[in-house]
Amino acid sequence: MAHDKHRTAAIAAAALLAAGAPWAQAAPPFIYSPYKHLAMWNDPATNVITAAPDGVRTPYINGDGSPFGRQALTWAFASGECGDEQWGTQRGQDVADANVAAFDRAGIRYLISTGGQGAVFTCASAEGMERFVARYDSPHLAGIDFDIEAGQSAQQIASLLAAAASVQAHRPALRFSLTVPTHAASDGSLRSLNETGVAVLAAAQRSGLRDYALNLMVMDYGPAHPNACVVRARRCQMGLSAIQAARNVHRKYGVPYEQIELTAMIGVNDVRENVFTVADARTVAQAARRMKLAGLHFWSLDRDTPCPVPTIGAQATCSSMPGTPGGAYGRAFTTGLGSGDGATASSGQP
Repeated sequence: MAHDKHRTAAIAAAALLAAGAPWAQAAPPFIYSPYKHLAMWNDPATNVITAAPDGVRTPYINGDGSPFGRQALTWAFASGECGDEQWGTQRGQDVADANVAAFDRAGIRYLISTGGQGAVFTCASAEGMERFVARYDSPHLAGIDFDIEAGQSAQQIASLLAAAASVQAHRPALRFSLTVPTHAASDGSLRSLNETGVAVLAAAQRSGLRDYALNLMVMDYGPAHPNACVVRARRCQMGLSAIQAARNVHRKYGVPYEQIELTAMIGVNDVRENVFTVADARTVAQAARRMKLAGLHFWSLDRDTPCPVPTIGAQATCSSMPGTPGGAYGRAFTTGLGSGDGATASSGQP
């Protein structure tokens, strides 16, 4: 019965969107950034954000600079209630104390991502959202990302986005993004957002939130079929499918390309037959530049390195792609975007 009610609400939201909601909004600032799972390689004694591209734990910020260059970074994932959030086992204030000032001094931009797979981020009040944002605020805070995949009621989603809209009213420069799952049908059906994605998009339009980006998770489509992805040689062609997903959402829901961004899962996806190659990274980056999308991201910084031994299936700490050197995906994305250091790229480029 609960599922039937949820499905009915999703159908109603889809009808509202299909009717043509107004999109008189400005494009959010373009940003390119990998996601970083903060729990991975974390030193609980310091809570400093670290990665280990060569198997050796290395702080992302080392002194006033970064051994990873000036690359913007999306921190993942805060969960729980806004203002009292946790990062896995880490307290929100501990994460902020250990990293905000260091990123700001180094001049490295960062985004705060919430929710994620198997986790929920909620916000019952504008006051709670303000405490949450203020905790991580600095001149280099690039934005707030709400990754909403499952497990949230329609009321929780509505409250979260209403709180964000209230904070945005007095922080108009703060970038917000909504990360949702998608398919990339190539059979003409325009199948893309699932019920959760449709509900999130409709709630965002009702909330008054402005100039946000809709971030499509272009990954894990399942078995190769035209109702799910672009099929080549009996496999989902992941680069072309990512582009198709953006086109489908644009055409079906009327979302301007300038408000759509993409997040790919590099290497072998959770669905093992969905494999995102280095060539796919270049293809998607070039398309993001050409289509003037709102942003480009990948999951994750920790996976942009070869596995020390042959593996089958997705791994948290490597790409499962034999012969692919460390950093290859990051280099391919920045090359495709035409961005020298990867920190930014202009969506206005041809």
